[in-house]
Amino acid sequence: MNAIELTNVTKVYRKYARRKQFATLKSALLKGSLIQDLQPEETFPALHSVSFTVPAGRTYGIIGRNGSGKSTALKLVAGITKPTSGTVKVNGRISALIELGAGFHPEISGRENVFINGIMLGLTKREISRRFDEIVEFAEVQDFIDAPVKTYSSGMYMRLGFAVAIHVDPDVLLVDEVLAVGDAGFTHKCLDKFGEFKRRGKTILLVTHSLELVERFCDEALWLDSGRVRGSGDPRRVVGAYLTDVGKSEERELARTEERAQTEEVRRAGPSGPADAESAPLDGARGASSDSRRAKQDSAHDLEHPAADDMTRQDEGRWGSREIEITGVTLKDAEGQVSHIFQSGDPMSIHLRVRAHEPHSDFVFGIGVYSADGVNCYGTNTHLEDFMSEEIQGDGEVTFAIDALDLVEGTYKLDVAVHKRDGYPYDYHRLLYTFRVKSRSKEVGIYRPKHSWQFTPNIRLQKD
Repeated sequence: MNAIELTNVTKVYRKYARRKQFATLKSALLKGSLIQDLQPEETFPALHSVSFTVPAGRTYGIIGRNGSGKSTALKLVAGITKPTSGTVKVNGRISALIELGAGFHPEISGRENVFINGIMLGLTKREISRRFDEIVEFAEVQDFIDAPVKTYSSGMYMRLGFAVAIHVDPDVLLVDEVLAVGDAGFTHKCLDKFGEFKRRGKTILLVTHSLELVERFCDEALWLDSGRVRGSGDPRRVVGAYLTDVGKSEERELARTEERAQTEEVRRAGPSGPADAESAPLDGARGASSDSRRAKQDSAHDLEHPAADDMTRQDEGRWGSREIEITGVTLKDAEGQVSHIFQSGDPMSIHLRVRAHEPHSDFVFGIGVYSADGVNCYGTNTHLEDFMSEEIQGDGEVTFAIDALDLVEGTYKLDVAVHKRDGYPYDYHRLLYTFRVKSRSKEVGIYRPKHSWQFTPNIRLQKD
């Protein structure tokens, strides 16, 4: 038997604007419809021909971006709103963890609100009395249960609403992103309660952004995107497809951000680029010749060099004489495709297109990787790695290949530069390129070394 059935469900909302569609309720009734007579541009389809079934006793997860229709689907199942078309069927008593404490009255005590809210959820007064102590203990509000709920903190308020809803003992439990109602300890209590419901064969419909929770708890998953079903079935497969799609969206957004940053630099620099600027080489770029740093270069390029530690506080930008110019920077994945999204541990290559407007024999190429908050993760250059420059002229390409991008998940910024051995900058691009590292593991820090765990026979663990 199916506990939940949605068949070709469409839910259309009216877009509200300053112009009123109906002057009075009478005019609305005379015209016969609040939605069907609106023009397409005046409506918003939150769900479009959505169908899915949840067998009794199963845990079903719904994932998707903000605005994809997840909460709308849950409200339809809960009976909070009605579909514009299609059918919704639910078998059994429902408890909805959607808007916790929505029925609470701020002026009366928590005790009274527990009884009122419980009755609204379908319990009798006797059932509530029998479960009252358990509800209060679960919500951790024993010392405040007789105080008006308007004196509660937001966490106390939400925990009490959660406790009442979870103790209704429903056949169908609807959950909408309510695991943020308390601290880590309370979150674990909530998860334990979900586990108990699952063991008892209750039906759970879960809407969440926690993909790990979906993979861990759910028997099946549904992916909604802009009100339409994009995928359903095995949670790991659906989550994987969703993450791939999210990665593509992030790729496009990072590309647009990078393009805007470079366009802004071109606009600020003007058509000929900066004639002089303060700068410093990438960390360590001075090498053995650091003591020979000069205060001025030739008369064509008057450049002062700040202290090396000032480099970490420089804003993003571009500077240098452009005698040797970096004309393009691309990041590529293991297949040689341009990308801004990489998996931790995967290869990545940085490609610099360079142009020397006249022959030069003194040049160094440098790379620096920074975390989003400005921590220098890694920096090197050709001089530090004992490459001795001989000649560059015309157009060329420099490739910096990383065999394994051993960084934890996060957003990173890139410096690229070409300069003289003493640090005089030809072309320095500071934090103009962004890439993102993805990982299913949620370690902290920056560096993710290759590693393994080993245990003696008396220590037993099971890996998911």
